Amino acid sequence: MMRRLWAIVPAAGRGERFALDKPHALPKQYAALLGSSVLEWSLRALLAEPRIHAIVVVLAAGDSHWPHVAAKLDSAKLLTTIGGAQRQDSVMNGLEFLASRAAADDWILVHDAARPCLSAGDIAALADALQNDSGGSGSDIGGAVLAAPIVDTVKRQLPNGVETVDRAGLWRALTPQVFAFAQLRHALQDAARTGVAVTDEAQAMERIGVRARLVSGSPFNIKVTGVEDLKTAAAILRMGESSQMRVGQGMDVHAFGEGDHVVLGGVRIAHSQGVVAHSDGDVVIHALCDALLGAMGDGDIGQHFPDTDPRYRGADSRVFLRVVAERMKAAGLHLVNADITVLAEAPRVAAHRTAMAAILAADLSVPAQLINIKATTTERLGFIGRQEGLAALASVLLAG
Repeated sequence: MMRRLWAIVPAAGRGERFALDKPHALPKQYAALLGSSVLEWSLRALLAEPRIHAIVVVLAAGDSHWPHVAAKLDSAKLLTTIGGAQRQDSVMNGLEFLASRAAADDWILVHDAARPCLSAGDIAALADALQNDSGGSGSDIGGAVLAAPIVDTVKRQLPNGVETVDRAGLWRALTPQVFAFAQLRHALQDAARTGVAVTDEAQAMERIGVRARLVSGSPFNIKVTGVEDLKTAAAILRMGESSQMRVGQGMDVHAFGEGDHVVLGGVRIAHSQGVVAHSDGDVVIHALCDALLGAMGDGDIGQHFPDTDPRYRGADSRVFLRVVAERMKAAGLHLVNADITVLAEAPRVAAHRTAMAAILAADLSVPAQLINIKATTTERLGFIGRQEGLAALASVLLAG
């Protein structure tokens, strides 16, 4: 039988060093990072690896933040238990939780809750290292530690100055680290019994004579310790997702009715008729909102601002656009460009395109040059050609 791979994520820490930087802040694992929390990013990376059987998240007693994270991730693979005073205590509690579930030689992967930049490639390399030994049984390997070789010159502080340390063979230990269940449990129990504080699982295993293989990992797999690390983590995550563009499209149609103007792109334009709509009937903004929500995978305008809600009767559609813009920002996305086409025999919009682009850009907090607005007719065909109504099409490109 193949040895199963379980994950333990100690997330019970209070983040004392983080709190020094930002008093009254949430524990660092729940700090906001590109529209999610640090912990969510760390768990998503593990959830994306199909070889991980289940993930035990070890929480502080009375943790009121976890239910929100669990609801967002919505995975049956996520299990929880209560942690201890120190990291090694929490890992030990996670192992005890798995005692009735895991076999003695099952692999246990331990990953820091505050390492949100773990890549799928690094997890796969770690899992591959376990499988590739002994025809996939893994019996010849004591464990595996994700690590990055030290490339900088290393100095040691002395009472009377510094000395250079030979960096040959030196690596920075990262997480995840993987060891067999029974051996890791024994190693941590032994450390606790003798009062030894270990900084990672590999150190505990070394004490009982088990040495791991180093698996080369990305140096960008940083640990969030202080508030400034959040900026670094955000930059790394954006860099990793910069090639993942998000495309969205939207369309909106309104019939003409009584009135003396229409609103397009936030601009009031005189016309012989108005539009029949629950809000102000701005087809440009409605189409743009739908395109943005589509690119985010966040439903459509009808879900967020239903026409059955009296709060939106006669509403200025710019309110909708500003809310959508905030959702886009919270998701860690930004607008690359938007292309909008108005379909109408009348009114003519050419004279208003600059004003429309300026308004849309202001509500999206982007330069007006990123908003392109065009207009066309349907050559007097269909309901638009008969001047029974007007429509708009919008396409957007978003990036992380």
